[in-house]
Amino acid sequence: MTTDPDTGLGKARSLVTGAGRIVALTGAGISTDSGIPDFRGPQGLWTRDPAAEKMSNLQAYRGSREVRERTWQARLVHPGWDAVPNAAHYALERLSPTHIVTQNIDRLHQKAGTPPERVLELHGTMFESVCLSCDDHRDMRSTLERVRAGETDPPCLLCGGILKSATVSFGQHLDQNLLRTARAAVSGCDLLLVAGSSLSVQPAASLVSVASRAGADVVICNGAETPYDSMASAVVRGPLGETLPALTAPRI
Repeated sequence: MTTDPDTGLGKARSLVTGAGRIVALTGAGISTDSGIPDFRGPQGLWTRDPAAEKMSNLQAYRGSREVRERTWQARLVHPGWDAVPNAAHYALERLSPTHIVTQNIDRLHQKAGTPPERVLELHGTMFESVCLSCDDHRDMRSTLERVRAGETDPPCLLCGGILKSATVSFGQHLDQNLLRTARAAVSGCDLLLVAGSSLSVQPAASLVSVASRAGADVVICNGAETPYDSMASAVVRGPLGETLPALTAPRI
């Protein structure tokens, strides 16, 4: 593993340039330059407001109308509604990986031009609402219009059940078909490029082990250490808006 900033960037660029099939795994750190705070960083949402973590806990959300009402108000002003892709998103779009497996819910990869079929949204999307009882999906904007009109905890229009965003909360299972697709993509790649993920949430983080066992190189670009740095062929520290464009410049 290479961790020296200059040597790490050079080694990582060499690996990226030489790889045939690349898969990217992205986390909250890739979207901070777009104005969407991460969760655990120094200025992270949960670092500044530990109580906010309850809004991402399924048991707390189901069990408390107060938590749900607070969450709906937070959804109204989520920075993702107005966010635009940054240099890191565009760098990955230019790289054209076979898949981008993302832990993010903001769809900024798609907005940057990556074809939607190449983006695997492991943790769902903020752009849809879903009923926890009947699984009815709706456009989130239409549900938020009900909140603006005065419904503090809007029920499902079909069955009256609890609605939430179509994102994966703590205590909620990932879509197993989607997870299998992600594992298959990682198993078949030459290089896994991790960008902006603390690699502290499972099962997404375990994809690094899947790639390593399959013989792929792993390059980790993140602002802080991760539990999987020892598995990486190169580790790059620094702002993703600078490091990813340096890694993913058009290959000749």
